[in-house]
Amino acid sequence: MARKLNSMNTELTIVIPAKNEQTTICNLLRSLASQTYPVYDCKIILADAGSTDKTVENARLLASRLNLLQFQVIPGGLPAVGRNAGAKLSQSRFVLFIDADIELHSYTLIERCIQEMRANGLHCVTTDIMCPQGAWKSKAAYAISNFYQRGSRFFGTPFATGMFMMFDRHIFNDLGGFHEGALFAEDYLLTKQVKWNRFRVVPGGVKTSDRRMQKMGYWKLAKLFFGTAILSHRTNQFLKDHGYWG
Repeated sequence: MARKLNSMNTELTIVIPAKNEQTTICNLLRSLASQTYPVYDCKIILADAGSTDKTVENARLLASRLNLLQFQVIPGGLPAVGRNAGAKLSQSRFVLFIDADIELHSYTLIERCIQEMRANGLHCVTTDIMCPQGAWKSKAAYAISNFYQRGSRFFGTPFATGMFMMFDRHIFNDLGGFHEGALFAEDYLLTKQVKWNRFRVVPGGVKTSDRRMQKMGYWKLAKLFFGTAILSHRTNQFLKDHGYWG
């Protein structure tokens, strides 16, 4: 049954950078529409980086069918560029950045993230990353990443991935947004500036594939991940071309 559009939600904007995600974007939109939080009257921005497949066409069609009536498409680029472009169009209290190739695992995830942000005056929240269809190496890698993510705030450098990060919009703007010159881990470069006591990992999780690990190779990606964690104080580490997008 179709939902009626309420007045536009001024609490949350959702920004999705994407390129050639014609299948995964549909899975993501379905998982958004299934949330207990009223996503249907949130502004949802797809920042498309010049897709040559049916990403935009499929997303627009499905958004209409799901009554995601504040859905819009804007030009994107690398994820940092697309996320910043979407955030500039937001007037809401919170901005949720999510990747196009994930699905929200819990129906209540966004609602609980909003509640945590409100109740505790948080600046940023994230959640665990799951890889249910991946190889055991991929599952182990994400388990390590989740462990580091949960412990990162106690090291004073909060770590969240761009797969799912919700920001207080004013704090996001104060931090300068995503560094558009970063060629790797632009998400970590931003979140490590968040105050440790204003950061949380909310249970619930999102699901993704292990295609990036398969493409780059486990050893190379692990070496890059740990190297960046160790050298996180050096901005230049994030500006180097590590071949992550190539």
